[in-house]
Amino acid sequence: MGNLLEEIQSPADIKGYSLTQLEALAGEIREKLIQTLSRTGGHLGPNLGVVELTLAMHYVFDTPADKFVFDVSHQAYIHKLLTGRVDRFDTIRQPGGLNGFMLRTESEHDAYGAGHAGTALSAALGMAVARDLRGSREHVVALAGDAAFTNGISFEALNNITDQTNRLIVVLNDNEWSIDRNVGAIARYLHKIVTNEHVSHLHGSAARLLERLGGKTAVGLVRRAEEAAKGMLWPSVFFEEFGLTYYGPLDGHNLSELIETFKFLKTQEKPVVLHAITQKGRGFQPALDKQKKFHGLGPYDAETGETKPVGQKTYSEVFADTLVKLADENEKVVGITAAMPNGTALDLFKPHHPKRYFDVGIAEEHAVIFAAGMATQGFRPFCAIYSTFLQRAFDPIVHDVCLQKLPVVFCMDRGGLSGDDGATHHGLFDISYLRGIPNIVHMVPKDEDELADMMYTAMLHDGPAAIRYPRGTGPGATVKAKPVALSIGKGEVIEDGDDIAIFGLGALLPLAEELGETLDRQGYSAAIINPRFVKPIDRELLDAYGKRVSAIVTFEDHVLMGGFGSAVMEALSELGLNVPVIRIGWPDRFIEHGKVEQLRARYGISVEAAMEKLTPYLKRSKRVKLVAR
Repeated sequence: MGNLLEEIQSPADIKGYSLTQLEALAGEIREKLIQTLSRTGGHLGPNLGVVELTLAMHYVFDTPADKFVFDVSHQAYIHKLLTGRVDRFDTIRQPGGLNGFMLRTESEHDAYGAGHAGTALSAALGMAVARDLRGSREHVVALAGDAAFTNGISFEALNNITDQTNRLIVVLNDNEWSIDRNVGAIARYLHKIVTNEHVSHLHGSAARLLERLGGKTAVGLVRRAEEAAKGMLWPSVFFEEFGLTYYGPLDGHNLSELIETFKFLKTQEKPVVLHAITQKGRGFQPALDKQKKFHGLGPYDAETGETKPVGQKTYSEVFADTLVKLADENEKVVGITAAMPNGTALDLFKPHHPKRYFDVGIAEEHAVIFAAGMATQGFRPFCAIYSTFLQRAFDPIVHDVCLQKLPVVFCMDRGGLSGDDGATHHGLFDISYLRGIPNIVHMVPKDEDELADMMYTAMLHDGPAAIRYPRGTGPGATVKAKPVALSIGKGEVIEDGDDIAIFGLGALLPLAEELGETLDRQGYSAAIINPRFVKPIDRELLDAYGKRVSAIVTFEDHVLMGGFGSAVMEALSELGLNVPVIRIGWPDRFIEHGKVEQLRARYGISVEAAMEKLTPYLKRSKRVKLVAR
């Protein structure tokens, strides 16, 4: 049959394929995913699970006229392969290559960009309503995983769909997983539908009848009979209570049935939901055996699925180990995550304190308010949430935690650049969105041991606290057996100096030290400071160096606008000091995906860039020295 995948330049190319060809293409796509991602890394499991679904969608619908909206969109790799990007697929998540998520600027077929869960239904509804107002007839299809329905935004959209449009197709991709296994009442409800023996028998009978009769008339007849029977079993089927006609559950890997069903759904003048059961990781046994690992990962062996062993503990693992220690000593300590137990390493805390571990699903707003409620009762909640995902809970942080001055600790994993994941996942905004809120303490550790100290400090603090730390491993500092409390608002002087003061925040302290060494070789005396606290900032330290040095340099893995450097400038202004401040950080733009070191070099997060900006003030410092002599 040849290499079908390599011949595809657009979705139109598969319209004439036979079912046999489509099934062969599905096999080629799976092999392409397994082999390519073994070199680049990426979201293997989710994409292996939606091969047939995506093929059927593109076989029946016509993008870019018809609109596909993928929730999160980490499962859109097949969509990319079918829309003219086969020849570039080897570049996925690589510098300058294809993005790992839907990206409107990448292709006209990418109708909506996303990297966070719960956005598909609202966006698709917006597109459908715009279509209705325009008077056109294109189809809008939202593909959302079952985990997306643990997110409040999905429910807000469901509440509005039938009031706003008469035509929308929602595909529920049900595989029982987000990154970890799904939790909560919605997951249990969907499982109940799938495992009910009456529905399984009914659906099997419908499928057999469909095969015998064939054609649109048969599809309509079977669907009406199936829905009537299900109505007797469940008079209040969940989605139909929201006004959407429910179809399914359907085998999400049966191409023939999917194609006929989508053809039928195209004819419906009403909002519908298709419940498809899929298998995350289908076609690659290691991905089936280790669902969490193969949700998203780095390079691996394409035959065995093995990855290179990592010896040094990540910041996430140090966080989990420390939380276990704190919980051992304090029965009020609890851990909360929003569907990210593996990513935040909170799953390592669970075996030690299962009754004090809470996974609330993809519901960051709820996680924060839930934590606030526990804090009112004397508990010390530690919310482990990525910096980029905590953005979703800004109002609860303000209204429910900080306004009431409750002792909730936000442990913000992926604080800083998140490399290959790109703009949707970079944690580059938390300093600016948190430091303007009264009552919160914001800390950034220079290494793993200081992270443990900051967690202990936050536990003892009678009010809200936030700690940001980067993805992956740190410098490898040995963590003390017992953490110590830090003086809130006090930085650490690593090395004193009189000419230039360099503040290296968190993971960028090594750049500050390197700049100090460069200046030292040129005959300048540089102070190296580990700020520790973004809020409250160490004004005493700033006052002392602001009166002594000719310039201050700040390094931060954060946007410059509203970041740590801005806080330094504000404090110096309030102190009445006019010392120049050279800020090194990320510019006022969304940063693309790529390798961290390459992106830092591209955007001037480097010692060389700092030296270039600092040079005029070094000449001034030398003149001052000569006059003093």
